Amino acid sequence: MRREQYKDFDATELFCSKCRRAVPVRKRLLLVLSNGNKYDYTCTFCGTSVGDKMVTERDNLRVLLK
Repeated sequence: MRREQYKDFDATELFCSKCRRAVPVRKRLLLVLSNGNKYDYTCTFCGTSVGDKMVTERDNLRVLLK
């Protein structure tokens, strides 16, 4: 049986079309959805959004009812 070695990767640099080069990025939580969390990557120099990422966690799904 193959074991899962990596669960999640985070980008440290992405291409910014405004700066016209690969730049360091900041990851911030954009949305919390029922099927996971959506993150946005922004350029540290100009603040332009350079990508996004959807993280789904099926193993730790919890439903809170009041």
